[in-house]
Amino acid sequence: MPRRVVEPDPASWWARYGHRLSGSRGAPPGHGGGPAARPEEQTVTGESNGAGTAGELRDELILRGRPDRASRGWRRFLRVATAGLAKPGPGRGERAERARLHRIRQPVDRPQRVAVASIKGGVGKTTVTSCLGLVLAEHRGDRVIALDANPDAGTLAERLTGESNVTVRDLIRDLDRVASWTDLSRYLSLGGRLQVLASEQDPAASEAFSRDEYERVCAVLGRYFNVIITDSGTGLVHSAMEGTLALADSLIVVGAPTVDGASRASKTLDWLGAHAHGALVGAALVVLSSDRSSAEIDRSRIRRHFAARTRAVVEVPFDPHLATGGRIELAQLRPPTREAFYELAALVADGFVPAAPIPTNGTFGQ
Repeated sequence: MPRRVVEPDPASWWARYGHRLSGSRGAPPGHGGGPAARPEEQTVTGESNGAGTAGELRDELILRGRPDRASRGWRRFLRVATAGLAKPGPGRGERAERARLHRIRQPVDRPQRVAVASIKGGVGKTTVTSCLGLVLAEHRGDRVIALDANPDAGTLAERLTGESNVTVRDLIRDLDRVASWTDLSRYLSLGGRLQVLASEQDPAASEAFSRDEYERVCAVLGRYFNVIITDSGTGLVHSAMEGTLALADSLIVVGAPTVDGASRASKTLDWLGAHAHGALVGAALVVLSSDRSSAEIDRSRIRRHFAARTRAVVEVPFDPHLATGGRIELAQLRPPTREAFYELAALVADGFVPAAPIPTNGTFGQ
């Protein structure tokens, strides 16, 4: 015989247990706690602290606070050794490093073109381009490419990937057939997360790399890359260099803390200022690459000279890994050298045109 289930009377059930659902911590009705309201009689009121209505569940209300933990040094060791009982926060150096990475990750909503130039060869221009590109590509979420626009068989691809079989000349020949990322990727090589477009290795052919061709190449790269870094040649008057400067959003002038390296960098700024590029000069960055050094040089005076003319000066110390002239790996750099290139990357990103905020009022796309 089936068992008969007797449903409880809703009125008596709420009279006995309703106080538990109504939020009252007192006794049940009839025992000093007052009558409990039925669900249909209850109202939702705002919190007294302005946190919102009872129906809202925002992250700041339901997530527990997480302490900012140190990820290195003695602070991390102490946290691990005490099984989390001691939670020292990050030190000043680690906080500065996080802030710098935040600057490097500055979002952009249009391609940013960075020109690396010098009127003098052998001062580390290609090295600066390579290390800057590696840092930006490693820590940004978008695509970064280094383009070798040197008309004299540049070595950018050799320093980054060791490959230079396919060059910018091949891309120029096939520009009209590049309609997708897959089409473009055939002409690129990869160093870490950095895409590289090699220069023509035949000087006779590379001389034909004109301003018009450079601008056409940049127009195609701008469809797929957020940051384009151009390693230009040492001459300031060849055609490709004219296109580089005309399109550049920011400029890096490479010199050295030597008599010839500093004077040539200063003359580069003079020439640019005299040829309608004064705005680039005022916002430029100067990198002093210390492959050569001498105690007879007043380095502080050199820094003051360039700091008065440009936005900032970065001094890159001597590094045995870079001095070999071989392939560059960031992990092999000495800490002071790596620190200098991270600061350079942050300064470059400071000059990017920031991305416009996404509309939140329903006008997106209008």
